[in-house]
Amino acid sequence: SINRGEKIALYSREALARTAFFQILAGELEPDEGTFAWGVTITPAYLPNDNTAYFQGDNDQNLVDWLRQYSREGEKDEQFIRGFLGRMLFSGEEVLKKSSVLSGGEKVRCMLSRMMLKNPNFLLLDEPTNHLDLESIIAFNNSLMEYPSNLIFTSHDQQFMQTVSNRIIEITPKGALDKLMSFDEYLMNKDIKAQREAMYN
Repeated sequence: SINRGEKIALYSREALARTAFFQILAGELEPDEGTFAWGVTITPAYLPNDNTAYFQGDNDQNLVDWLRQYSREGEKDEQFIRGFLGRMLFSGEEVLKKSSVLSGGEKVRCMLSRMMLKNPNFLLLDEPTNHLDLESIIAFNNSLMEYPSNLIFTSHDQQFMQTVSNRIIEITPKGALDKLMSFDEYLMNKDIKAQREAMYN
């Protein structure tokens, strides 16, 4: 159960476990057991760790056309689409760049533009800081700190985990640990450290 204002850092020594958890919540993977349900007012948006599948197919598309395919009817106007790309620092002629020649960081920024099109109120972010430069990470970090709704995210960036999250869920081979505290507190707490070791052994 997730309460208003909770920003959950998902943690695990096994990266595949984290990604599988996100894929299940995003409806891309069927769970072996258990169920979950979104609240009726929730609109989730998912940023996958591996975005390769989103940039296959028609590689001659420019960024406007690439993003347009994810927009709803009535929201396909070029200026409307350019606005979302602009928020992710694609300006002027950059929006006419081919989606086939993007760097890793540019692909992440495109995926974030795609998320914003959905106007979500719940974010699922699997390693969102991968491929981003320091300036982008700082801007993204600040925007998530101010984000008024819920999110579940994971990152290799400890500072990012510490500044954004207020609840930690760690997936282990023997179940999950769930603590309402900061990430640094979670890592340094001696009792939790002992608990974690027992759950991995």
